[in-house]
Amino acid sequence: MEMAQAKGPLTTKEYKDALATNRRLTRKEGIDAVIGKYKLDAICAPTAGPAWVTDWVTGDHDSGGCSSPAALAGYPHITVPAGFKFGLPLGISFFGAAWSEPKLIKIAFAFEQARKARRRPQFLPTVDFYA
Repeated sequence: MEMAQAKGPLTTKEYKDALATNRRLTRKEGIDAVIGKYKLDAICAPTAGPAWVTDWVTGDHDSGGCSSPAALAGYPHITVPAGFKFGLPLGISFFGAAWSEPKLIKIAFAFEQARKARRRPQFLPTVDFYA
């Protein structure tokens, strides 16, 4: 928060250049390029990798995820339940071009209805990742 506060106004040349580069790479040369080249309605990917074992000494080791491209582009992104691994939930994400929210909601809803992966949340005191 302190770095964001100290960044200066959104009118500087440096900021405007960075914003233009981000938009070009994430939109025109990123999501828009892939959707256009392959004539896609949406892009889908695992929301994140399976949950990891907490390392109490060095901290968690996040397995990554797919939300960054849509977030950086300012494009819509939706996640729905996809299944379970070791009793822990997995999600699938759908993201698309600007203003594609209605289409993404339809796609995500259709997947969710077909997969029926939603389960009531539960507290698992431990999970055997190595079974």
